[in-house]
Amino acid sequence: MIDYENLYKVNKPFIKKYKGKFNSILNKGWFILGEEVSEFEKEFAEYCGAKYCIGVANGLDALVLSILACDFPLRSEIIVPSNTYIASILAIINAGHIPVLVEPDIQTYNIDEKLIEKKITEKTKAIMPVHLYGRLCNMESIIEIADKHNLKIIEDAAQAHGAALRGKKAGAWGDLTAFSFYPTKNLGSLGDAGAVTTNNEHYAEKVRTLRNYGSKKKYYNELPGFNSRLDELQAGFLRIKLKSLDKINSHKNKLAAIYNEELPEGKFIKPLIDKEYYHVYHIYNIRHNERDRLKAYLEKNGIKSDIHYPIAPNKQQAMSGILHGQETPIAQEIHSTTLSLPLSFCHSESEIRSVCRILKYF
Repeated sequence: MIDYENLYKVNKPFIKKYKGKFNSILNKGWFILGEEVSEFEKEFAEYCGAKYCIGVANGLDALVLSILACDFPLRSEIIVPSNTYIASILAIINAGHIPVLVEPDIQTYNIDEKLIEKKITEKTKAIMPVHLYGRLCNMESIIEIADKHNLKIIEDAAQAHGAALRGKKAGAWGDLTAFSFYPTKNLGSLGDAGAVTTNNEHYAEKVRTLRNYGSKKKYYNELPGFNSRLDELQAGFLRIKLKSLDKINSHKNKLAAIYNEELPEGKFIKPLIDKEYYHVYHIYNIRHNERDRLKAYLEKNGIKSDIHYPIAPNKQQAMSGILHGQETPIAQEIHSTTLSLPLSFCHSESEIRSVCRILKYF
């Protein structure tokens, strides 16, 4: 059996250091907003090429707090790709605003920047590019559009730790960027965790205050905030893994190259390759018109796969009455044909070649 993902095996190289870090934090007796968090914030900001990083409880909170930091008028419109994970859209709604869906590019699966301006109205205040699967959006074009229309950019980089366009990484492009460190991410924690990066001191201070009950000083609350703090344990574990993030991304690129080379052209739709983009392959997805039969075939042959994601956001029951009237045929095509193949830090080249051999006979 080839697992889609095995988090024990992914984290096995770090276990000894994790145990040492756990004991160190336990002995210190400081578990919330201590040295581990502040040091991780410095290290991750430097890694991304941003001035500031603020650790928060999870990726969804990172998005919500990023939006709130901008102080948009209630029920402003925020442009977001129609095929994103629902968290991107939930963040807009939970922050009191209106998600406006823009279809993706069918080749990159990221928001089609050529369609953005058609959806801009006088209520539009921001664009939320989502770097899906580990490939950056066309940020240069998106920034041009945002500057032209005086819009903010809030990056959703939950799947793009270390991903880059012309050497500039996710986390350094937008006004604010939200990251998730959910355990399956390339930079995954051992529980829920997230962060916001920004080059704007005001936004950094606002997110820092909002995450801690709206307080800068204990028992003095300036804003109606949240309890959304990255805890010391997760920060400590993330500091350990961050040192190996480039190695993790490089390994996943080597495995992706095997898929790219060995999967038959024309039989499967593979990820687009562009040398200007450093793709970190949080997910290696293919598309096929008989996706469900293909998934069952792989399972029968001892290979686990996954679907990211089976239902388009505007077709989710939770979005009934919220995204009504926003039809998304391109997103629907992607959601009905996409399949995620095994590709993680614990997979070997021989395992990926085995997957390719079995796929050739489908």
